[in-house]
Amino acid sequence: MTLVTFDTHGATALIRLNRPEVRNAVNLALTADLRTALARFDGDPALRVAVLTGAGRFFCAGMDLGAFAAGERPGLDDPDGFAGFVRATRTKPVIAAVNGGAVAGGFEIVLACDMVVAETGAILALPEVKRGLFAAGGGALRLPRRLPAAIAAEILLTGDPITADRAAALGLVNAVVPGPDLIDTALALAARVAGNAPMALRLTRAVAQAAEDWGPSTAAWAQIESSADALEGARAFKEKRTPRWTGV
Repeated sequence: MTLVTFDTHGATALIRLNRPEVRNAVNLALTADLRTALARFDGDPALRVAVLTGAGRFFCAGMDLGAFAAGERPGLDDPDGFAGFVRATRTKPVIAAVNGGAVAGGFEIVLACDMVVAETGAILALPEVKRGLFAAGGGALRLPRRLPAAIAAEILLTGDPITADRAAALGLVNAVVPGPDLIDTALALAARVAGNAPMALRLTRAVAQAAEDWGPSTAAWAQIESSADALEGARAFKEKRTPRWTGV
């Protein structure tokens, strides 16, 4: 079974993360399949925009912590970043269609997209601090640039979720719609984008995405990824217990 499915709707690619049994948590295998799907999308001149969503009832639960505890690092040490997506060089826009929720790296995937549609009742969260980690896949970088400092700090430092409605009020989500309408709404938005001039789309996006500095995030991740607290947070989550932090 492929871990990322790929369909086309006119000039739009519909890309779906496909590990619903683990809420589409990202491991190395899913990262490889997503990288392949993105290359297919970016390399096809007939496709102008993509919609990215999750199979089942959840967009993405972030990094597979069981795989992390076993030593996997799904793209965080890669130039393309988490899931082979959050730092990848793209020339075409991607719209996130958030079903259920986007948590940790899942929220960071959403933040790396150009536009977002979410279903009513969906949640978004960056709970990395609760697991002895930090939002190294772009959350700690992108969120403070999009929100007032105090709001970004609340989301990053408490690790608590926000609703799709609150995210929309904060300007992080373009539209919140009933679940049955999610994909159709995202595809309709994609069609509005796809009707525009391809070169104008590419250059406009390139200017809008310029000047992201990943240096501090990369350095911090190198320090934290092998820490005792990071491994303890992952194990505690899998064992459904309270972490025992040591500060190292």
